[in-house]
Amino acid sequence: MTDSIILTIPEDISARAREIAETRAQSAEQVLIDHLKMLPPSLPPDMQAELDALHYLSDDALLTIAREQMPDDAQTRANTLLERNSRDVITDEEHAELEKLVERADQLMLRKAEAASLLRQRGLQPTYE
Repeated sequence: MTDSIILTIPEDISARAREIAETRAQSAEQVLIDHLKMLPPSLPPDMQAELDALHYLSDDALLTIAREQMPDDAQTRANTLLERNSRDVITDEEHAELEKLVERADQLMLRKAEAASLLRQRGLQPTYE
């Protein structure tokens, strides 16, 4: 199923899309569609709000977040469950637990990446002691 959208784009973007299209023997439209398909999915509103709130934190608070690690017990449990999953001996309850741990780790990595990015934008180089 396709849907039509009429979009006016700046000349520099249009020219770049046409250049890429020529080298790929594709239409400029297909180049733009392919690029849009590569964008990451949008975040849930609560996670986006959490990341947006980081912009208001001090450098010290951001550095603390950038250095944050998963607790050892959570990391150990995730590794155990990943091992069980790789051997196909994981229960449904363990699989649900693993999904929650992976989601928790993903959220942590997003916060850490955003904190490090903000520190760099502020002219600071995050250090991970």
